[in-house]
Parts: sequence; structure tokens; C-alpha cells
Amino acid sequence: MIRHLVLLRFTDAADAGKRSELAADFASLATKIDVIHALEWGVNVSPEGLDKGFTHGFVVTFANAADRDAYLPHPAHQAFVERLKPWLADVLVLDYEVGA
Repeated sequence: MIRHLVLLRFTDAADAGKRSELAADFASLATKIDVIHALEWGVNVSPEGLDKGFTHGFVVTFANAADRDAYLPHPAHQAFVERLKPWLADVLVLDYEVGA
């Protein structure tokens, strides 16, 4: 399995309502892209203070690298990325193989 971790830092213009809307849009990809095995997300609640301004985290699980590779150019994913970009200050993406 491949885990695709996405951390988002929003611009100051993205108020709480816009952030919630975009998070829901991201989560909805699980119903639009059949290669997504699972998708979970949440808002940072860590007390450590090491978030560097990233507030939202998403974990997208794929059965294998081929499924992840099919997801990246998928039209629904690309459309979401275009909606997200104007509100995004920074993004961090890390993929790993489970148990590797």
C-alpha cells in the first residue's frame, strides 16, 4: 500500500468557512476516484508547536503505486488542485510504502 500524505497551509484570505469547504472538496475525491482505497483528514491539534503553519492533514491510501500514479493526473484531482491553489500558502506532500 501507498500512503499519500498532504499537509496544507492556507493563505490569510482563506477564512474558516473556505478552509472547511476546501477540506470537504478534498475528502469528496474518495467518492469520485475509484483508485482511492481510503481517505482521512483532520485539523492539526498537536500541542507541540511544530506545525510550521500547516493546519490541515490528509492521508490518501492507495493499493499500490500504479493506483497513486493514476490518481495524480485524474481530472477530478486536477480540478480540485486548481480550486485549491488560490487559497494555498504552502503544501507538503510525502508518499511512503506501508511497512517498507
